[in-house]
Amino acid sequence: MEASSSVARRRGGLITMPFIIANETLAKVAMVGLMPNMVLYLTEVYNLQVPKAANAIFFWFAASNFAPLFAAFVADSFIGRFFSIAFGSFFSFLGMTLLWITSMFPELRPKASQSATTSQMAFLVSSLGLISIGAGGLSCSIAFGADQVNNKANPKNQKVLETFISWYIASQAFACLLALTLLVYAQDHLGWEIGFGIPPGLMVLSIVSFLLASPLYVKNKPHSSLFTGFARVIVVAFKNRKLPFPPHNSAAKYHHNKGSDLLVPSNKLRFLNRACIIKNSEQDINPDGTAANPWSLCTTEQVEELKAIIKVLPLWSTNIIMTVITTQSSFRVLQAKTMNRHLTSNFQIPPGSFNAFTMLFLFITVGIYDRIIIPLASKIAKKPVQISAKTRMGIGLFFGVLDLVASAIIENKRRNRAIRQGFANNPKGVVDMSAMWLLVHLGLVGIAEAFNAIGQSEFYYSEFPRTMSSIGSSLYCLGMGMGNLMASLILSVVDGVTSRRGKKSWVSSNLNEGHYDWYFWVLAVIGVVNFVYYLVCSWAYGPSARTGSMVHDERSEVDGEE
Repeated sequence: MEASSSVARRRGGLITMPFIIANETLAKVAMVGLMPNMVLYLTEVYNLQVPKAANAIFFWFAASNFAPLFAAFVADSFIGRFFSIAFGSFFSFLGMTLLWITSMFPELRPKASQSATTSQMAFLVSSLGLISIGAGGLSCSIAFGADQVNNKANPKNQKVLETFISWYIASQAFACLLALTLLVYAQDHLGWEIGFGIPPGLMVLSIVSFLLASPLYVKNKPHSSLFTGFARVIVVAFKNRKLPFPPHNSAAKYHHNKGSDLLVPSNKLRFLNRACIIKNSEQDINPDGTAANPWSLCTTEQVEELKAIIKVLPLWSTNIIMTVITTQSSFRVLQAKTMNRHLTSNFQIPPGSFNAFTMLFLFITVGIYDRIIIPLASKIAKKPVQISAKTRMGIGLFFGVLDLVASAIIENKRRNRAIRQGFANNPKGVVDMSAMWLLVHLGLVGIAEAFNAIGQSEFYYSEFPRTMSSIGSSLYCLGMGMGNLMASLILSVVDGVTSRRGKKSWVSSNLNEGHYDWYFWVLAVIGVVNFVYYLVCSWAYGPSARTGSMVHDERSEVDGEE
């Protein structure tokens, strides 16, 4: 008995972290490495027109961002995080293997100048779909890593958790850089067979590294999902829609968790308060204080958690357009392919590797902000200066608009030069213009992501109760999924409207015949409207919780020193 409890105590902790990080890092290299050149694979190998190829990629990205929401629900409610990651790794391997097979067998690809058959497209879409499902399962990695610190009251375990998160984030960044350089280079110079063959091999190593430590993991049992709690609040509030409200501050009339400080729900979104009203305490409440039927009575905590989600939705929705801005990378690959990419006479940067510069600018921006801007501003103001999460989100949206303006100007310059040099009808002609011009766009979008993405993460973390800490990442993924669908809708509308009456579409497969500069101007206008909408939503939201908590913390420190 003592031996078994000793084994249980030895589970989890620092020893499991390298296996979890290795699994996610190898999977990230494999997955990210497939994305940049996918537009070239679809247009050059599957003979898809650029708008159709871009839409296919938008839908793939959307599915990959919606999958974590579904995976989180399944993991929390049914199978647990360990099996979610294991199944996710397997589905990713299976999808990448099918994609690799398409590059090896000519029967699975259309012949030159022919459209792909239904069965060929079905095979390709199946491979991408399995990769998206796998991405959902793998998204539980950071939460699973936190599970390994099973005694949060222990300061040593808290330090282990902080170390894990730091190494996890660093490994993700390193994985993206590896994928956008070495893996893309392999696809560009060694061919699709080898370039697409590396990811399944990496996934095998990923699966082995994860399963190898299976006896060491803490595997928490599934529990009721937070999403299930939200659904219960909505259902119960609707069932009790005719129920009268009890007198104000009637704590005994509202159901709450034992020992909770939240005895009465707030008056905001008051119609949801009916979900936690006790109609008959003898029938509704068990002897241990829990609800006899969770689908007939909720707690005040569940009600307030749903209200917190509803409150941030307007601000969250402004970041959908931010995703539209950052998901135009496929067009950058096509632009880079038509430009001079030589760094030396013998070496040129692969088109897909240009996206690595976005990561580089993101890191530089974070470093400058954290180590130069904030310390300098604090020195000038002679007091600690901190830019709020909401403000950083807005700064990111502003730089996103600047990126689209710069993209329109650069593409206009590239297109005009291509026409002057006789490449109007030759989409494969290389224009005498350095691809380094694209660094202006890549720099601006890197700055935009550095402010907006990090601002979003901190905003959700600071505004939600601790019980909802995982919702922030779910909202971020949901916003990215919605953003990819919005990007697909905008592209389809632009393509449909501009190609009427036999005219060349602005988003033609031949960049020199199309008008991608005008397409970027359309996105810029949408970005400006979205930025104004953000300002309105930010004003309506009022002060964020973070501001209050920071003031409280500073006062506490001063009081302690006195």
